[in-house]
Amino acid sequence: MVGDGHVEKRSKDKKKKKKQKRGGGKKKMTAEQSLAFNSVTEWVYLDQSHSSSSSEDDFGVHQILNRAVDNNVVFELHSHSNFSDGYLSPSKLVERAHCNGVKVLALTDHDTMSGIPEAIETARRFGIKIIPGVEISTIFSQRGSESEEPVHILAYYSSCGPSKYEELENFLANIRDGRFLRAKDMILKLNKLKLPLKWEHVAKIAGKGVAPGRLHVARAMVEAGHVENLKQAFARYLYDGGPAYSTGSEPLAEVAVQLIHRTGGLAVLAHPWALKNPAAIIRKLKDVGLHGLEVYRSDGKLVDVNFLEKIDNFLLLLCLRQITYTDLADTYGLLKLGGSDYHGRGGHGESELGSVKLPVLVLNDFLKVARPIWCGAIKEILESYADEPSDSNLSHITRYGRGKMLKRNYPLNCGKGLVDECLSLWLTNEERQSAEFEAIKLKLSHVSINQG
Repeated sequence: MVGDGHVEKRSKDKKKKKKQKRGGGKKKMTAEQSLAFNSVTEWVYLDQSHSSSSSEDDFGVHQILNRAVDNNVVFELHSHSNFSDGYLSPSKLVERAHCNGVKVLALTDHDTMSGIPEAIETARRFGIKIIPGVEISTIFSQRGSESEEPVHILAYYSSCGPSKYEELENFLANIRDGRFLRAKDMILKLNKLKLPLKWEHVAKIAGKGVAPGRLHVARAMVEAGHVENLKQAFARYLYDGGPAYSTGSEPLAEVAVQLIHRTGGLAVLAHPWALKNPAAIIRKLKDVGLHGLEVYRSDGKLVDVNFLEKIDNFLLLLCLRQITYTDLADTYGLLKLGGSDYHGRGGHGESELGSVKLPVLVLNDFLKVARPIWCGAIKEILESYADEPSDSNLSHITRYGRGKMLKRNYPLNCGKGLVDECLSLWLTNEERQSAEFEAIKLKLSHVSINQG
């Protein structure tokens, strides 16, 4: 019996040593990481912290107060639904995010925020926080050069959205109108290349009311038998400057960054590794207020290795490996972010939703920059309602609440109560303690809300 005990102990010791060799076990956080983690999780679970039991808050978010403390909080900051060129509905996207352990999901459809309400509605059931976002299609034009380069800018907004919603929506609507014209031009070019394709086919794939993009054209090409897969469609015909490529009515990248600033958002350059001249673009956009750029990829790399492997010159390759995008971010004082750019098309070439694990210090830096901007946007929206308590201004507050914010029976003079409830959902105690918010509540103390 004693011998058996020694054998069992030796077996456990061997397993423990193997685990240590593999790097098993949770790595202990440093003091800096621990502080960052506490700050990040405070914000992540903000709308769940003011309830004492499992229930639904005024956004309908199911409270998960007995959550396990996990030092790996997953933010997914780049995803698409079928409101643009993704394959999944916002609801299915949120469900998949939940299955993959995502705690914060930014829905960043191309040139539209129409999928945000559905995403928020579904996210309540899973305790996921939604960052309202959008990926804006723009053009960068180098001074003194006739060439233009497509550039995508990610915008991240507070829980109640852009502070000047109509201005942003009009801006995005103009881009979407251009996407329809662009898709028709791509179809015309394909037809001239003896690759017959019909507009009705592309429009059906895109879905009712969705502005079609290159991915929808590529899917139509696959279905028509012109190419074997999406990769081939882009590699042969639809790549930037390709034989069937076309531009729409995209604004200048600088204009988009300035608009994001003006509407209370955070501006981040998407997939810089796809750009021909990233350093010049980053430098120019930093001058007009760019906050960050995507650096982290799901493969854990901080530079596009696939691009570098195509370079034959060994010395040039060595030089480029030293100049990563994280260096560019550091040079210009920009946030280093990243996301999967998930579309749901499947296959080995696509990164999974939530696969980019951003370090907690990166997440904390992101929120340290974003939260004051979002706080200012929320203040602007609430002040507009306090100055003019109209239904239109009220809709700016409740736009992404789907009416759930008003489900409680507020007293007749409920303007102040509404603001208190909003602030408790959106801001920390420290952020709420300001003279400006107190002044707003005082103005609304005698304003009643028509709950109908």
